Amino acid sequence: EVLLVESGGGAVQAGESLRLSCVASGITSDDWVIGWVRQAPGKEREGVSALSSSDTSTYHSDSVKGRFTISSDNAKTTVYLQMSSLKPEDTAVYYCAEAFGGSPSEDSSAYSNWGQGVQVTVSS
Repeated sequence: EVLLVESGGGAVQAGESLRLSCVASGITSDDWVIGWVRQAPGKEREGVSALSSSDTSTYHSDSVKGRFTISSDNAKTTVYLQMSSLKPEDTAVYYCAEAFGGSPSEDSSAYSNWGQGVQVTVSS
C-alpha cells in the first residue's frame, strides 16, 4: 500500500516562502510520478508541479513557474515543493499524489494515490 504523508503547510504573508514535504512509502516501482495538486474553496483541482522518478523531469504550471520548485531527496523517498514569492491566490489545500509511470504534467486524474493534504494560507 502506497502511503503519502505531507507536512510543511501553514499561514504566511504574501511574498514569503514555504516548503512542503511529501514522505512516500510502499512504492514498489522505480518508475513513478509524484505531484502536488492544490484545491482552493470553490475551485477545481489544479496540478501545479510534478516530478518523474525515471528521468527526474519536472512540470510546473504557468501559475507557479518561476516561484515553485519540485525536487526529491537522493533516496527518492521524500518529494519537496519549495514555494517562494507566495501570493494570496496560492491559498489552497495542497495534496501530494502518486502515479505509476507516465510523465509529469498538470493532469491530476492520472494519480491513483493521494495524501491527506495540507493547508497553505497566504494573506496580503
